[in-house]
Amino acid sequence: MPVTESQVVDALRPVQDPELRRSIVDLGMVRTVGIDGGRVDVEVALTVPGCPMKAEIQAAVDGAVAALDGVDVVGVSFTTMTESELAELRERLHGDPAATAGTNSTYGHSEGRAVPFAEANSSTRVLLVASGKGGVGKSSVTTNLAVALAGRGKDVAVVDADVWGFSIPRMLGVSHAPTVIDEMLIPPEAHGVRCISMGFFAEEDQPVIWRGPMLHKALEQFLTDVYWDEPDYLLVDLPPGTGDISISLAGFLPTAEMYVVTTPQPAAQTVAQRAAFMADKVNLKVHGVIENMSWFTGDDGTRYELFGAGGGTALAERLEVPLLGQVPLVPALRDGADTGRPVATDPTTEVGAVFAEMARVLDEDMKPTKRRHRELKIV
Repeated sequence: MPVTESQVVDALRPVQDPELRRSIVDLGMVRTVGIDGGRVDVEVALTVPGCPMKAEIQAAVDGAVAALDGVDVVGVSFTTMTESELAELRERLHGDPAATAGTNSTYGHSEGRAVPFAEANSSTRVLLVASGKGGVGKSSVTTNLAVALAGRGKDVAVVDADVWGFSIPRMLGVSHAPTVIDEMLIPPEAHGVRCISMGFFAEEDQPVIWRGPMLHKALEQFLTDVYWDEPDYLLVDLPPGTGDISISLAGFLPTAEMYVVTTPQPAAQTVAQRAAFMADKVNLKVHGVIENMSWFTGDDGTRYELFGAGGGTALAERLEVPLLGQVPLVPALRDGADTGRPVATDPTTEVGAVFAEMARVLDEDMKPTKRRHRELKIV
């Protein structure tokens, strides 16, 4: 017997839009199904022309339909959603501005949407990665820790809040800019990690000359206008120091956990503690310290402490928090940051194993004791 349209549609339900992470059937992307004997033609409506995931969607649709008994040939064609369809899709994913006007609860920044991760019952763990000064490898630590968490099967996202020294897209090896659906941003993904950054909106050699109010607004949009879809972990790469951005994020994300990155030498440790003291002033809690550039291992297996020793341990003791990990100085860490190949993708290496262990400790040993239930609300 020839295959039926309902069988084709059912076969397509497991196929997801790679960016929206929803079934293409549920999203209304399956426009038509045509059956002529053993040939099945499927037309899929993409969210944007030139969708970077077009080839991936085509392969998934072809494979799902070809697996049905009685199908000999599969044809996949594409069209693009209309403006009204995109508006309906955004409403379905991100809320209805008309229904929530003045409630400060859903939709986007321009409609007054609240920061989704600020609610006490949010299931997302927000990790703020801070440092007292630049040059300690905070962004590479953020990138590799995110990749290591993703390697544990977690849904992970990164906000590159260092609007002056944005570097996360390059370090992750992100190949395309965010997709825009009716003013809702869909963050691109690489190595299992989604990210948003000023790097998508400014050229690499273009300085961002902004003051407090503009920075505050940009960060708010990163958190509210982006379709994050409630990840398990949201890592925020803070700029060095204790300026406007850190203060704004403390207000946006009051339940966030802060982790301070330092290097072994006492001078760096002394500066790094300022970021921790800033956190205390704005009611954020420091949960741990990460020491970077801890040692270099020579070909003979000898460890050389090029930047001294003990800075991370001293800072952790001063703050009365755990030393989450010590990251060795290896050329692959620098090279991976420049080429978009994070070392954490290979947990069998010396440095990859360090990030894998830090991710394990975060995910298992430092799991929050308070349980959150989004469905329970006090009104």
